[in-house]
Formats: sequence, C-alpha cells, structure tokens
Amino acid sequence: MNEQHHDERTRIREAMDRLLAGQATASNGSLTVVALAAEAGVHRMALQKRHADLKNEFYERVRNETQQVPEPEKQLRATVAKLKKTISNQKAEIDELREVVTRLTLASAVLTQGNGASEEPAPAPDNVIPFRPTT
Repeated sequence: MNEQHHDERTRIREAMDRLLAGQATASNGSLTVVALAAEAGVHRMALQKRHADLKNEFYERVRNETQQVPEPEKQLRATVAKLKKTISNQKAEIDELREVVTRLTLASAVLTQGNGASEEPAPAPDNVIPFRPTT
C-alpha cells in the first residue's frame, strides 16, 4: 500500500468519526457516502472503488452506532414497497380483465348460437320499403 493510499484511508476513517459524532467540518453532516467523501476530501468514486471496504464499514457503523438505516437503504426500501404495490395493483387488474374476457366470450357464444338457431330471415317490418323490388 503506497503512502497516498494510506493517507486517504486515514482521512476517511477520521471523517467517519467526525460524521458519526455530528461534528462535520467540510460536508453537510448527512450520513451518506457523498458526505463522507466530501468530509474526507477524497473523490466519491475513490471511496466507491478503491475503498469500498471503508464505505461498507461506514454504513455498518451508521447502522450500529446511530441505530439509523442509511439513506440509500431507505430509498431502496421505499422503491421496493412502491414496486410491490404496483405489482399488486397490476395483478388485480389482470384478474379483472380475465373476468371480463370470460364474460365477453360467453356473451359471444350465446349471441352466435342465437343467430344460428333461426334459419329463416326475420320478416321485414311494415314500415320498411325495399330499394329494389323483390323478384
């Protein structure tokens, strides 16, 4: 591990301590990776890629020390709940549409059989005048 890498890790750990103590100096103090990176003075992607273990350690400490759920996890849980509700609504709609299809199929069958039962055409009403006289 080179000196710069070690220095970054030290700054990230110190930033973790400050954020968890509520003494942020360079960020907004929120318990997120973005705030941690800003507080440590490192690029967010460096924290995500090179120091992923520290990012995970930070979220674990947030969960254990503050008894809070990290913000990304809250957002994911909200998205999952929203998607579950959408799936439930779609299942109900599909069931309703299946019932409609069944009823329409039965109605079509009844109408089809009703038309085939009488082979003679219906007599024309008295007030209908044909265009061409019948031969």
